[in-house]
Amino acid sequence: MKIILQTDRLILRELVPSDLDAVFALDSDPEVHKFIGNRPSTSKLYAIQSIEDKIAQYKTQGVGRWAIIDKQSNAFLGWAGLKFIRDETNKISNYYDLGYRLHPRFWGQGIATEAAKAILAYGFSELNIDTIYAMAEEEHFASHRVLEKIGMRCLELINFEGKQYKWFALNKLDFL
Repeated sequence: MKIILQTDRLILRELVPSDLDAVFALDSDPEVHKFIGNRPSTSKLYAIQSIEDKIAQYKTQGVGRWAIIDKQSNAFLGWAGLKFIRDETNKISNYYDLGYRLHPRFWGQGIATEAAKAILAYGFSELNIDTIYAMAEEEHFASHRVLEKIGMRCLELINFEGKQYKWFALNKLDFL
């Protein structure tokens, strides 16, 4: 497994097959899925496929969603990272999307913000990305706060897969 980033409290590393139980616990939690489609996983097969997809992204795109590990306890807190999206969203295709997902017991501790700041810095400085996008369901106020804290700006409200989302962006010049 390859460590990608470290912050004061966190290690962000590539997901590996041994993360299966932790990924399944995250993806099967109804509270986690409240603002991401309300479709919690009921099978470890989905978690296996999710990990395999992320490993493939590391190889083909050089980025992906990474495990968030607590430095002190070595606990799996969730995942965060960049994903290269080829499909069109809000009239944009071939863009980098910032995403994160945490176990509820780690919400409200600044973990998503800390990880997201490090990911933005990595994307802009190491990958030389000009603009990074994110979206959060209209009612997901905690996620909006994270995105605003890291400097992203809501550009507009969009319809995505039948739901309303806030569409955020941050370009490299505004981050530095």
